[in-house]
Amino acid sequence: MLRTVTFAKVNQVATVMSSVFYRHTRMQPPFAVGGDGPYIIDSEGRRYLDACGGAAVSCLGHDHPDVIAAIKRQLDAIPFAHSAFFTSAAAEELADLLVARSPRMARVYLVSGGSEAMEAALKLARQYFLERGEPQRRHFIARRQSYHGNTLGALAVGGNQWRRQQFEPILMQTHHIAPCYAYRDRRAEESEAQYGRRVADELEAKIEELGGDSVLAFVAEPVVGATAGAVPPVPGYFTRVREICDRYDVLLILDEVMCGMGRTGTLFACEQEGICPDLVAVAKGLGAGYQPIGALLMSEDIYTTIAGGSGFFQHGHTYMGHPTACAAALAVQQVIERDDLLANVRHRGEELRAALGQRFANHPHVGDIRGRGLFIGLELVADRDSKAPYPVARQLHARVKRAAMDQGLMCYPMGGTIDGRQGDHVLLAPPYIIDGMHVDEIVSKLHAAINTAVEREG
Repeated sequence: MLRTVTFAKVNQVATVMSSVFYRHTRMQPPFAVGGDGPYIIDSEGRRYLDACGGAAVSCLGHDHPDVIAAIKRQLDAIPFAHSAFFTSAAAEELADLLVARSPRMARVYLVSGGSEAMEAALKLARQYFLERGEPQRRHFIARRQSYHGNTLGALAVGGNQWRRQQFEPILMQTHHIAPCYAYRDRRAEESEAQYGRRVADELEAKIEELGGDSVLAFVAEPVVGATAGAVPPVPGYFTRVREICDRYDVLLILDEVMCGMGRTGTLFACEQEGICPDLVAVAKGLGAGYQPIGALLMSEDIYTTIAGGSGFFQHGHTYMGHPTACAAALAVQQVIERDDLLANVRHRGEELRAALGQRFANHPHVGDIRGRGLFIGLELVADRDSKAPYPVARQLHARVKRAAMDQGLMCYPMGGTIDGRQGDHVLLAPPYIIDGMHVDEIVSKLHAAINTAVEREG
């Protein structure tokens, strides 16, 4: 496909033949050529307020000078050295920072993204029990409507049926229980505490059904991200989950790839639950998109079991511990801490939730507004009172995305909110650097986009 592209930032015109396999073969994305804080600029000079961080990634916006300078310094020193031969100062400093600020984690396994971090967690869980002399442990339990990555292992523990369906024959067997999704599933007569206890107790029932000494781990997102739209747990839910895991000696693996690294207002989302996992995966906000990076943090017990046994984790990737990626992530985390951006996440998150609540208070097609920090979801419904979703064929979420882009707003709408097929939501995850004017712009443009999408429905 030939096209003429004007790159506004460098003032040049180029005709190119695309060889890129885009995410959708019927989609022609605009060219991104520049960044200005929370905005992306395309080749036509249009500005888009990035209210979703791409996919909850770009927490410092798109042109932070300190992060760019750190990358350049690392490139001048040494861009890459394979971890089978060398470590680097950037990797060591980043790991030290993460351990020091984590919920009692001991070591960090540095990879290139969230799916890799989750894949490493699954394999490390299995090897941990092998080295403890418990080879019969083989089962993973996760939750319906979860998403843990697109590698085959991570996809297998994920509970989103739309993502799993066509690959089901080649996925390993896993087991799924109910999510903690109070808007849809809490009974009228239940308190939040009663509801949380009921759905958490499904974990114990599933462990006993499978056999207590056959389960490796329970896998969950502290705040569910892409598949359900920033769904937080009810109070006490994860406390009960931790108790059950401890009772049966089952590992608790938390997937904080999307909700972690400050997105919910604390560096680790699980801090707000008052629990410590055995393994926790992070990515996205770790490096803020300036370089591809992810990490798996583990407890002292898991590390010392491997160190005192074989001494070798039978896993690895070419680019793990990549010095330039580590330098970028280290700079990102230092900026977040130096500029007290987690306080801004909490403050602007409350401001954004309040503004959305006011603007959509009586909107007939916004059923729920939820989330924590700058991680907020709006569930869209055909009827507010009954919570009935829009017909699947209408693809409301896709219409909202197109209308928002026309407004100069990037948001993250998804379908299949309820069961992998039915339901629509919009996820918001703007950069931690936004101010009050950006909050107003997000709310105004999202309101217009949702109204446009709904009107086109009719």
